[in-house]
Amino acid sequence: MNGSRYYVVRSEGAKWGVSFGSALAIAISYTTNKSILWAIIHGILGWLYVIYFALFRT
Repeated sequence: MNGSRYYVVRSEGAKWGVSFGSALAIAISYTTNKSILWAIIHGILGWLYVIYFALFRT
């Protein structure tokens, strides 16, 4: 029983992290590019785009 609760907490935390990464990527992308299409694409990529932006922005 204790093991299943641990799994639920970790699962919910992972979902929140993915959602936050996507929202952050969309916000950064739209602010930078002013394009809804690019914001959607970057939202799908999520944390990958956020890390790319942090490393290679000018």
